[in-house]
Amino acid sequence: MIDLRSDTVTHPTSAMRKAMYEAELGDDVWGDDPTVNALQERAAELLGKEAALFVASGSMANLVSQLAHLGRGQEAIAGASTHIVEDEQAGHAVVVGASIHQMAENPDGTWDLDELEQSFRDPADPHQPITGLVVLENTHAHSMGQPLTLEYTRRVAAIAHTHGVPLHVDGARFFDASVALGLTPRQLAEPSDSVAFCLSKGLACPIGSMVVGSKEFIHRAWRGRKLVGGGMRQVGIVAAAGLVALSDGPDGTISRLAEDHANARRLAEGLAAIPGVVSPGGLAQPTPGRLDPSRATTNFVIFKVLGDRAAFLAGVQSRGVLLTEYTRGTIRAVTHYGVTAADIDRVIAACAESLRDISAPAAPGAGATQPTVTAAALER
Repeated sequence: MIDLRSDTVTHPTSAMRKAMYEAELGDDVWGDDPTVNALQERAAELLGKEAALFVASGSMANLVSQLAHLGRGQEAIAGASTHIVEDEQAGHAVVVGASIHQMAENPDGTWDLDELEQSFRDPADPHQPITGLVVLENTHAHSMGQPLTLEYTRRVAAIAHTHGVPLHVDGARFFDASVALGLTPRQLAEPSDSVAFCLSKGLACPIGSMVVGSKEFIHRAWRGRKLVGGGMRQVGIVAAAGLVALSDGPDGTISRLAEDHANARRLAEGLAAIPGVVSPGGLAQPTPGRLDPSRATTNFVIFKVLGDRAAFLAGVQSRGVLLTEYTRGTIRAVTHYGVTAADIDRVIAACAESLRDISAPAAPGAGATQPTVTAAALER
């Protein structure tokens, strides 16, 4: 199978497996796992922050960041389609006790900055919550993985800081953004007060995310991690993979993300040439019509098909390709470690053949039903 459902489906590299096997271990709750400590030091240094914290997942990274930044009853400002709003079970409300003011997003994932300026609450008004945080998502998933630029991030940070509010970046795919923009991670992280990034998305680690920021912020996030059950023991056995991923040597997996971006563009160009593949609509491509390959700037390709989406997905699966249902009737493909240019050509061919099948009229006497694949089935 060529699995393009997500960049979380990767398996660790051979260098990661070796490092995990040989990892020096301790008890991380006591702060004496040397491999975890080394990973946290490396993450902080790489993004130019004072300290870092290793957590189990991207959702946990955002959750403990909110716990560290926000008091109960406060409000964050975030994009309406972002992961923190749509995909984290309202953890901001259930666990943190905070609300979110949702910003309308442009096709590139940005906001109207005049609207942002008007979104901060008046702390003198007892009817309103107090704004305590601004959250950006970089890359921005629903715009087809667009990277938010350094200049835009600086402008958002400046507005937030004028109001005495910190900026948190949900950088699940932060390194995809830095590679696509030709910036170092330190440069792109500079305007933000905290950044969360995933080791298990794109970087090929089996588990884990990092949170970086000031020492005081990380101390509060560490307490938050313990609160939500994130105290981990000999976790250096998986942190070792993160150290490999973030290394500067040939075994590091940041620089190779450019290969994923090239493969995504190759896939988008191939899909755009197939009759029956159309633009996804919404943020991913607001102008209806042909899929625009130029929007594949990182490792996401989002599109629609003219025909039964479930039948199309079943057809490509029968040809050895896994794609996944995405929001608002779209289909998502995500390129990642282990997927080659030759694999992309196979995916394009499978998509073309599947579309021909679902577009062809049924033979006389043939049943009219089409095989279906649900999102749940694809996740198994």
